[in-house]
Amino acid sequence: MASNYDHTAWFYDPVSKLVFGRSIIKSQVALLKHIPAGSNILIVGGGTGWILEEIAKIHPHGLLITYVEISAQMTALSQKRNYGNNLVTFINKPVEEVKLAQQVDVIITPFLFDNFTSENLLNIFTHIHQQLKPGGLWLNTDFQVAGKWWHKLLLQTMYTFFKVFGAVETTTMPEIPILFKQKSYREISRQTFYGSFITSQVWQKT
Repeated sequence: MASNYDHTAWFYDPVSKLVFGRSIIKSQVALLKHIPAGSNILIVGGGTGWILEEIAKIHPHGLLITYVEISAQMTALSQKRNYGNNLVTFINKPVEEVKLAQQVDVIITPFLFDNFTSENLLNIFTHIHQQLKPGGLWLNTDFQVAGKWWHKLLLQTMYTFFKVFGAVETTTMPEIPILFKQKSYREISRQTFYGSFITSQVWQKT
């Protein structure tokens, strides 16, 4: 059975806020201003779905959103969110099993790639990459080890915790920017949060 956050869905957001305050939320909301009106969007690993409500505050209508989440519990919580008059299609499957009918304008991956082993990561990244139009935007938020002594300690604590619940398949943080550079993406925006432990980037497919 694939790793997922089913067993953590009921406490995921409260624990996240306890540890990081509003940094997890701020790091993702900071990227949403880059979404053009009328976009076709793919969200992969959106968790409990609060991001749908934040998107609706900026774009209350006119968006086509495909929401892919491997956890059935997380998907159920997401479906209860208020996403305005945007059209949202929920898919409860691993993203590598999802092939869209047409490429999208925007991809959003919040804290997704830190879950996978290096063996699986490249295939998953490439599959998602193929769903994005040339010139499209990829909004990615994740953790990073940026030289501070506590970064590795906190990251390892998180991996150990979520490994117990079967939520992650790895215990090593991948070098995510390398994946984008290998596919010739252009970085057009970068912000950091929580003492540079969280990074939010906008990449454009060339």
